[in-house]
Amino acid sequence: MESLTKNRQPVATLRAMAERAYGAGLVPAGHDWVSELGHGWFNAAYRMRLRDGRQAVLKVAPPPGVEVMTYERDAMATELAALELIREHTGVPVPAVHFADRGRDLCDADWFLMDFVDADNYGMIRDTLAPAEQNGYDEAVGAVNRQLNQIRGRRFGRLDGPGAASWRAFFTQMVEDLLGDGSRRDVDLGFAYADVRAEIAEHAGCLDAVTEPRFVEWDLFPNNVMIRDGRIASVIDHERAFYGDPLIEAIFIGTGLPAFGDPAAYLRGYGRTELTADEHRRRRLYNVHLGLILVIETAYRGFGSDHADWARARLAEAMTAGAIKG
Repeated sequence: MESLTKNRQPVATLRAMAERAYGAGLVPAGHDWVSELGHGWFNAAYRMRLRDGRQAVLKVAPPPGVEVMTYERDAMATELAALELIREHTGVPVPAVHFADRGRDLCDADWFLMDFVDADNYGMIRDTLAPAEQNGYDEAVGAVNRQLNQIRGRRFGRLDGPGAASWRAFFTQMVEDLLGDGSRRDVDLGFAYADVRAEIAEHAGCLDAVTEPRFVEWDLFPNNVMIRDGRIASVIDHERAFYGDPLIEAIFIGTGLPAFGDPAAYLRGYGRTELTADEHRRRRLYNVHLGLILVIETAYRGFGSDHADWARARLAEAMTAGAIKG
């Protein structure tokens, strides 16, 4: 997938990175030991085959000269923190980190190496599966999401702090950051920026029901789930994690935005059957937040106009939804 944020590196640099992590003796000669992975919208990623038979994935953060959205800044540090938390506190399968480097002497950005997961990407094959198989995997994703949400934090916000004392404060700041990002690039939301601010402010009181910070993966879409032999082999791409309200997770999007599919199987796996009226109000605010991201990131990633039109339609659905007006 193409994006302006992908920080591709020449083979000589990739070799130097592998040698630093594993030693020169384990890095094969030539060029066919390393190849770019097309999955993902943000970081550049490469698959490496070492002399001892091991395989690894290298992730390289965006270059400093490419402007990213506010919530994406220092995302690689977030991912490393998330991987450590998940491995320490849950049984959710995630790749082990082999080596991380933030020195920026080999390239102009942070990078790290981790396990290569030899499995199918669920998002890429989901439509080829029978409905019963889809439901089974969706339920498994819901169960994994519930495990992740059991991790407790001290404050709301980024995993590495400093955080906010209330969920309302952190969430409304996330929205304000997005609107600032959009304003800097003069992004057409399909709504006046002042109207979006007013909508969030009018209904922000419902956020006060959330009093305990929980680990939120946020980006647990099928494309970030690897499957093998009928089971989830790994969950990948954790750079958007934070401490917040589990209801903001991706598995709940379909309760308000039908374009994201029927959430019933995810909810069964999570242990939920339906949302309360108050939870629907919170979820609709979260769909406004998601819609803002979908629209505004088109300017930062260089996505085409068709994607921008689709994203504005999702934001419009969230902004005009009846539940948020109640």
